[in-house]
Amino acid sequence: MDNRLAELERRIAALESGASTRRRPQAAGFPQTDDSAPVGRALLASNGVEPAVLDADWTEWAGALAALGNPVRLTLLQQILRGTSTVNALSEVQGLGTSGQIYHHLRQLTAEGWLHTPSRGVFAVPPPRVVALMTILAALEGRA
Repeated sequence: MDNRLAELERRIAALESGASTRRRPQAAGFPQTDDSAPVGRALLASNGVEPAVLDADWTEWAGALAALGNPVRLTLLQQILRGTSTVNALSEVQGLGTSGQIYHHLRQLTAEGWLHTPSRGVFAVPPPRVVALMTILAALEGRA
C-alpha cells in the first residue's frame, strides 16, 4: 500500500510541476502529458470529467455526427435555436431549399436526435442536444 501511495504522489507531483522524463509531441491546443497515462484519460481526468466515454462504442455516434455534416442541416439547427421553428417559417430562410427539401433534412435531424417535435408542426432542439451542439461548435471554432 505504501508503494502505491508513493507512486501516486510521485505521479501527481510530476503532473503538477509539468516535469516528465518522456513526453509525447504536443498537439495544438492540448497540454503535454507523460507516457504513464493515456492522453485522453489524462485530459478528461484533469478537467474533472468521467472518462467512461473513452470506453463507449463510438461507432454508435456516427449517424448523429454525419447529420451535422450538411450545411443545410446546420443552418436549420441554427434557425430553430433562434426561434424559427416551423417549416413555413424555415422555407422563407434563404438557401434552405424547398419545403420538401427542408422536410428531408428535418427528418434526418429528428432521426438522429438533434430535433424533436414538442407540438404538431413545431421543431425544437432537445435541451441536452443544445449543450452537445454548442460544445461541438465551440471545439471547432478555434481550429486552424
